[in-house]
Amino acid sequence: MQRIPVSEHLHGTELRLHGLMLRGLDGDAAAYRSFLQASSSHLRAFLRRRLQRWPDEVEDLVQECLLAIHNQRLTYDTGVPLTSWIHAIARYKLIDWLRRHGRREAQHLPYDEEDSAQELFSSADAEAAEASRDLGKLLASLPAQQRDAIVHTKLDGWSVRDTAAAMQISEASVKVAVHRGLKALAANLRITTP
Repeated sequence: MQRIPVSEHLHGTELRLHGLMLRGLDGDAAAYRSFLQASSSHLRAFLRRRLQRWPDEVEDLVQECLLAIHNQRLTYDTGVPLTSWIHAIARYKLIDWLRRHGRREAQHLPYDEEDSAQELFSSADAEAAEASRDLGKLLASLPAQQRDAIVHTKLDGWSVRDTAAAMQISEASVKVAVHRGLKALAANLRITTP
């Protein structure tokens, strides 16, 4: 496989995904699940741009890519940038899909080998950063206890017990804080969306 250098722009994504993948390979199921979820966001954005005429096919192709990544995970060479490896799998799955569906337009799809890996991860990173910023604004509107309870249990994946211990409150208080916080966020979203 051709080695593609990781640009500065992709460095953070590469390190995060690489760390999750390695932990997943070592048996950390939560890290591996996080790796697949993060990868699916990048794959979805990459494929959505290339299959604009066939938007209903994107999700199936994302799943095919994730299955291929999962099936080939033990063949991953840690000396190769993970984002390039994922990009190669996505590219081959896209080509296979286009061949199976006999699309003449496939021969005319623009493809720049050097920019494709960066494109795969850069737009998804921008979307994720925007969503994270929006979520941060919403969470900032909550009282600290509700915000912390939601962040720990819903975003960080902590158990209610671990959250209660970290926040030094009862498990029942964590559940109440999460419930009230989510209710407040839902009300806030109804007010701000047209």
